[in-house]
Amino acid sequence: MEFHVPIIDITPYVSGGDATARREVARQLDEAARTVGFMQITGHAVPRPVIDGFAAALDAFFALDLDSKKQYRTPPAINRGYSPPKSESLSLSLGVESATRMNDFFEAFNIGASTADYPGLELPADDYAENLWPQQVPQFRAPVQAYFAEAARVARTLTLAFADALELPAGYFGDYTDHSLDVLRMNNYALPPGTIDLDGDLTGMGEHTDYGIVTVLWADQAPGLQVLGADGSWHDVQPADGALLVNLGDLMARWTNERWLSTLHRVKPPIVDGAIQRRRSAAYFHDGNIDALIETLPSCVGDGSKYEPVTVADHIRAKLAGSRAGQPNTNATREAARVLAAAEQSGDRA
Repeated sequence: MEFHVPIIDITPYVSGGDATARREVARQLDEAARTVGFMQITGHAVPRPVIDGFAAALDAFFALDLDSKKQYRTPPAINRGYSPPKSESLSLSLGVESATRMNDFFEAFNIGASTADYPGLELPADDYAENLWPQQVPQFRAPVQAYFAEAARVARTLTLAFADALELPAGYFGDYTDHSLDVLRMNNYALPPGTIDLDGDLTGMGEHTDYGIVTVLWADQAPGLQVLGADGSWHDVQPADGALLVNLGDLMARWTNERWLSTLHRVKPPIVDGAIQRRRSAAYFHDGNIDALIETLPSCVGDGSKYEPVTVADHIRAKLAGSRAGQPNTNATREAARVLAAAEQSGDRA
């Protein structure tokens, strides 16, 4: 079967379409979630000026010198601020022991939901940390917050459709996401000459699955993103005009007992004339409430659950300890096996 990431117009969920139109969207989402784990979303209604302003803010921050950007580093447990090149290894979030060095060359800046966003709740300060805002780029905060709000709306709209697709009560996921641990990660892959060594097998972002419920990705229409297909091969994926890429995370795979896929993906940007072709992306991770217990949905248990129940807190912290602190995740055996099998089939090194 030819690898294909379907384009799905979610207008009926954004603009109040009738029940028949919504059912068709839900059917398409279910099919994409079962067969690919990735989809292209149109009809999301994110205004073009919001995206353009966001991209300009991202560019302004990453144009700073490295020392200035490093002022915004945080400890590994605090998923905020700046991550320099080669400070992370996404493969370790899956417990792939051979990926023992921090070798992903991308740089990133993270913001997320903070305790101030959920007044009246006693939430862990490390998980819902306050955001850092670069003082050298005064035009950064407002457009980034504007895009964060739009991506949050799209993610929550998708969970409404997911409930319909899984034949759950309307708004089922609301109780699991009303103080969701959400993070927006802005990535940059074009680095100054001499910043990285172009020799050998260059990794932009190592093989990984996303951690939470659903990821909404804005990206340049540039090569780089590769998705693992059912055939065991890596396939190039680029966003269609006006589309946002959406993929499912590990928590949704757990919920659905792998009826829906949390698909392995990586970034391998091309080298053109001895330099990395520029690529920018921004992933909005909708991860659920820190205290939510994720266990297989009754409609998906079948002959038995493949996973033990887990809280969002325990799951996310183990993943971040791998990617950000270099501690291989010992609770991701199913995902790690898929990485190693793909590497063996394709001839790559995991």
